[in-house]
Amino acid sequence: MKEGKRKSYFVTGIGTDVGKTVCCAILCEVLKANYWKPIQSGSETDTNRMQELISEKITFFKERYTLNQPLSPHAAAQFDNVDIRLTDFQLPNSESDLIIEGAGGLLVPINKEGFTICDLIKHLDLEVILISRHYLGSINHTLLTIESLKSRNIKIKGIIYNGEELPQTEEIIERISGLKTLFRIPTFQEINKESIANFASTLKQDGILQNFL
Repeated sequence: MKEGKRKSYFVTGIGTDVGKTVCCAILCEVLKANYWKPIQSGSETDTNRMQELISEKITFFKERYTLNQPLSPHAAAQFDNVDIRLTDFQLPNSESDLIIEGAGGLLVPINKEGFTICDLIKHLDLEVILISRHYLGSINHTLLTIESLKSRNIKIKGIIYNGEELPQTEEIIERISGLKTLFRIPTFQEINKESIANFASTLKQDGILQNFL
């Protein structure tokens, strides 16, 4: 992006294990964006995984909270005797575009008071990129997530689908939500730096950057 046009996007999914980290790797590769995971639960960190997948030289900002148990943040924080507050979070000072990865889905609680990932997005005043994957019930989960974001006046850049194409599903989601599909992530035979870089290169050739200008 041009100087003065730096943007920050919060990547959330319609649930857990829909491919947020792979999507973040692709976005960072395409946009040459820096990366931040505000809350990490469990010893296997998404930041470390991202470092394994990114070819571009980008900055990986330190997590604000790294929790030991692979649980919902509110539960993992209680195990670690940590009190997470929204006021603890500020965007890193990034010299490039910034991709922020959430934990789980939109309404995952981050503390015992019941604040959620959605509240964190609102606190940071970020635009969302939504990751969806097709399965029985995914239309409902996708539209509910979109409705929840819109009800809080959170901007949505668009949807990225991870996996096989289902035109009828995607068409009805677009018609009801009014959102556009940014791109689709294929099913990789192997997920590594080479496959991510090759796919990112294809997206650039297809003019995908225009969606983010």
